[in-house]
Amino acid sequence: MARPVTHPLRAKPLLLCVDNSTMYGSVAIISGDGCLSEHTLISRITHSKRLLTSIATIMQECELGWDDLDGLAICLGPGSFTGLRIGLTTIKGICMATGLPLIGISSLEALASQLPHCTMNICPILDARKQEVYGAIYQTSTGTLKTLMEPVVIPMEELATAINEPTIFIGDGVPVYTEQIQQLGENGVLGSPQLIFPRASAVGTLALSQFAAGNFLDPASASPIYIRPSDAEVNLKKTQEQAVKEI
Repeated sequence: MARPVTHPLRAKPLLLCVDNSTMYGSVAIISGDGCLSEHTLISRITHSKRLLTSIATIMQECELGWDDLDGLAICLGPGSFTGLRIGLTTIKGICMATGLPLIGISSLEALASQLPHCTMNICPILDARKQEVYGAIYQTSTGTLKTLMEPVVIPMEELATAINEPTIFIGDGVPVYTEQIQQLGENGVLGSPQLIFPRASAVGTLALSQFAAGNFLDPASASPIYIRPSDAEVNLKKTQEQAVKEI
């Protein structure tokens, strides 16, 4: 039987939230009243070796069992292909074992939501390698997240052509493309260095509204948001195309 949740910061629902979309591994417990705990770490240890340990630690520190939770939230991407697969696979396994509902959140939305009531447009960018970024443009001036440009994977030079008014850039792509952002003049504003990755607490905050609306994913079919195909998929396509030519 689940223990009654009476702590003032433990109003239902209680969500375990995970982000593995960048080098930073982030795990949080979010309640209807706020964040109970959050662990974030950039480490040489891979996500696959530390994620379950991080989850076990935060659950123990918050004195929670699986029957205390109401749902699980995972950052679906875009971002690191390996990190996203590890995060989603782990959380899907927990969902299937516990029967808890699954909520998926965009990494770019989680990043933008960390600047609520911002008077400028927000452009979160994550380094996609290959001279490209994962990016989108949002507004939060009204207190809600509004999408102005859907997520894309694109060269930074091309993304810059879509910026025609003061816009704040955040995410781990900012240190990589600082020069290009500064070339936008007054339209290119560098965000705080602390806003470099999607925090699990931000994933959870967005997930609360999805939980209330009943917008759950099917754990069996849920998949990451890659935006572009992986190198393995690209190589397989080339191999198939070459095989067709040789027939």
